[in-house]
Amino acid sequence: MRRPRKGNGCLSANAATCHTPPQYSNHKLTPVEGFKIPAGDRQKYDVTPLSVGTDPGLALKTRRGTGYYKVPSLKGLWYRDMFPHDGACATVEDWFDRRRLSDDYEPTGWKGNGSAKHAVPGHNFGLTLSAEDKNALLVSLRTL
Repeated sequence: MRRPRKGNGCLSANAATCHTPPQYSNHKLTPVEGFKIPAGDRQKYDVTPLSVGTDPGLALKTRRGTGYYKVPSLKGLWYRDMFPHDGACATVEDWFDRRRLSDDYEPTGWKGNGSAKHAVPGHNFGLTLSAEDKNALLVSLRTL
């Protein structure tokens, strides 16, 4: 098996921006879409201006909502379940399935209240990989 080509997924050179070795996280805060970063936050917190399309619901509509998520570590990602924060994708394989972005996708994890089928937005990186590169990515993630 080979690693994904440079520029082609989460373990590419681009991934090191957010998932920096050896912890495979930059430990920065990333804003959700629709959240305007307050001027003072850039000096007060370690904020990256990049939003990866993470569901803003938990970050904006809850009592503890801050408008940010912390960039998670990829270490141990292979044994975690429940992606993204609401658990709509049961496995990391499901998370890297681009079909999850369509409105007729049936989540493999938590379905939520209402429709059994709905898009699971967020983190688009790695969704356009070839089958071979996606497999290499998943193999690589399992080594962390």
